[in-house]
Amino acid sequence: MVAETGSGSKWRLVLSVFLLFMLILQSGHCQKEEEEAKTVVGRKPKTTKTNPGQRPGKSSRSGTPKPRVKAPTPPASHTYLTQVVNKGKFQKVEDTLSVRAGDTLELRCKGSAVQWGLPPYLEEDDEGRVRTGQHERYGTLTLANSTGADTGEYTCFPMYCEDTQCRKEYDKAVKVFIFFPDPQELFVPSADYYEIVQLRTNRPTVLPCQVTSPEAKVTLHREFPPAEVAVDGTEISFSVKRGFTIHRPRPHHAGGLYCVASLGNLRQSSTKYMLIYVNYPMAPPTPVIQASSSSVGQGENLQVVCTVLGEQDVLIDFSWEYPGQQIGRPLYTQDSVRPVEGGAARQQAQSVLLVDEVRDVDQGTYTCTAQNLEGSKSASTTVKVLTTPRAKAKPKPKKP
Repeated sequence: MVAETGSGSKWRLVLSVFLLFMLILQSGHCQKEEEEAKTVVGRKPKTTKTNPGQRPGKSSRSGTPKPRVKAPTPPASHTYLTQVVNKGKFQKVEDTLSVRAGDTLELRCKGSAVQWGLPPYLEEDDEGRVRTGQHERYGTLTLANSTGADTGEYTCFPMYCEDTQCRKEYDKAVKVFIFFPDPQELFVPSADYYEIVQLRTNRPTVLPCQVTSPEAKVTLHREFPPAEVAVDGTEISFSVKRGFTIHRPRPHHAGGLYCVASLGNLRQSSTKYMLIYVNYPMAPPTPVIQASSSSVGQGENLQVVCTVLGEQDVLIDFSWEYPGQQIGRPLYTQDSVRPVEGGAARQQAQSVLLVDEVRDVDQGTYTCTAQNLEGSKSASTTVKVLTTPRAKAKPKPKKP
């Protein structure tokens, strides 16, 4: 009996250990499944990375996490123009485009918000021939009953908007020059028979002999004496978009000029251009001002001199502001111009403000403003009036 009792206790102990072992295995298996489920549904479990030479199980000395690298922002799509050729058929637009006069022009410009720039003739259109629209991904421009006068530059401006404020993005604008060939009109019509053009010495001059067809041959002519003007591409050049450009205007370019266009059997003359030569300065004048004395006694005379050194044959206008203006003291000035000797063609223009018998009201700031065709600049000086006239030096007695 004792042996049987000991044997039964032994087996009961083994069975208890086995059941406990199975319970632990089942618990671990459930925990693993729970972790795997969390891994699939939520974030990935963190893994500890060790640096080269670092012992496993040891954390890095630096506790600062590495910054996340942001994914690069995809580049913005470029704005471009397409022409609606037929219903459902489009053609990408290049730098220039020709549309027969009388046809309808329809352009599309990619962008969620765009504005259009038109030739000056169409900017004042009141016939309703121009229509613009905006869709989700592009803007449209439609020109009906086109004519040769519609020839010019058409521009699509993408708009940048914040809240309700929008502005044109000029650096992303797309331009196309469109010709509207007219079998009866080789030049873009003009309401003026004569057009006055200034030949400025400081910038190129353009004669806009604009043709309606890029196929037309254009030449430049002088009215008196009648002659064709040579176009060498350096002194004078021609562009089918702009016309003739005089790159460095000179006095001999002045006079009456006009353009002649020919295409097939058709030959026509343009508006006449009256070119007037103007010697424009390179920059506004820089005046220098100086008073005969910074302090002057009552009853004495005062002179304030304003001088400009600049290019020859450039007109300088002087104007003054002085304390005596407040009581209506009249302005007396002496202006003069004289050439400056030297290699360069220079001149000195001068204006002298005269104040006779100085009084208390003449004390203050004197300002001279010099102006030419490029702009104006000013210079100032301050004069103090003494309450008593300065003592004059006595002449030394002559030696016997």
